[in-house]
Amino acid sequence: MSAPRPFPGDVAPDLADAEFWQGCREGRFLLLRCGTCGRAVWPAGGCPSHGMAPMAWEPASGLGRLHTWTVVHQRYATSFDDPPPNVALVELDEGPLVHSTVIGTDRPVIGMRVEADFQTIAPDVVIPVFRPVRGAGDTLGA
Repeated sequence: MSAPRPFPGDVAPDLADAEFWQGCREGRFLLLRCGTCGRAVWPAGGCPSHGMAPMAWEPASGLGRLHTWTVVHQRYATSFDDPPPNVALVELDEGPLVHSTVIGTDRPVIGMRVEADFQTIAPDVVIPVFRPVRGAGDTLGA
């Protein structure tokens, strides 16, 4: 039996982002939006322009473009026996950049359209991942 798999530090909900993780468990991708200018931000925090102006969690499209990616070959725990994962930076249509992984393709392409999906990695722990947009004929076009 292998050791328990470690989770990313932010997977454990805290007061700042508990609503985001609840949304993931429900299959909804949420972003914080500034009540003053409407700018969407991630991770949970304040607006870059208005600081701690009133912020509210709102549903996001979950759509974006792959900004960049890499493959992590170094395993930092023996419990990781899967093939090496990719670590991706996705620019959401709403503006924020989010770190995740791209599934559903052996070779992600920078600029490809992606959509949020959700993976259960432990009981009550669901993380957002991205996959190529289904039916997107031109992954690099507008």
